[in-house]
Amino acid sequence: MTDAGALIECNDVTKQYDGGPAALSGLDLRIRAGEALAVLGPSGSGKSTLLNLVAGLDRPTRGTVTVDGVRVDRLGEAASARYRRERIGMIFQFFNLLDDLTVLDNVLLPAQLAGVPRQKARHRADELLGYLGISRHAKAFPGRLSGGERQRVAVARALMNRPPLLLADEPTGALDTASGQEVRKLLTELNRDGQTLLLVTHDLALAEACATRTIELVDGRLVQEVVR
Repeated sequence: MTDAGALIECNDVTKQYDGGPAALSGLDLRIRAGEALAVLGPSGSGKSTLLNLVAGLDRPTRGTVTVDGVRVDRLGEAASARYRRERIGMIFQFFNLLDDLTVLDNVLLPAQLAGVPRQKARHRADELLGYLGISRHAKAFPGRLSGGERQRVAVARALMNRPPLLLADEPTGALDTASGQEVRKLLTELNRDGQTLLLVTHDLALAEACATRTIELVDGRLVQEVVR
């Protein structure tokens, strides 16, 4: 049954690879706008598979995935790329910044790919760098920054096109303790400002600090849910 209030809706989602055991098995999940959902579970539990399905990087073997009114499981390659540009921001464990571009140019990249006029994109980038406290690094290259600062640049890039959904794959996994605390605080503030978050993490402190709801996956099945 469709939930008109859900930003993300997964119905009876199963994903199998090459006839092996299901990475996800019969998953039903609803995430409303403004929620911060943390997905926990051991390696091989289906966490990354769920993220890839929501991002349109993979398709379910069975079931439907709808995000912001879009049937993601039906999209072709070009439509999937457009969907990610317009509706999804992604943060990765190892930042995935381009080391030969300045901080500003890394942040501008999604807008350039979406065809946003340069002046409008620059205004948005300046706004984000200020909001995230990294304006002074605009002309620096990522390799000169700390891990926490690089993750802030990655967050700015992810927010560039004002996506309704922010996906984060182990966003504190490559950070030291102090930088991890910094990113936890940042993600909590983003959610308080209304940003919907879907976090995949092993970091219990991140889940406890940021998430309004936590689910645990084991062998591709939802085994526990906690509303905070």
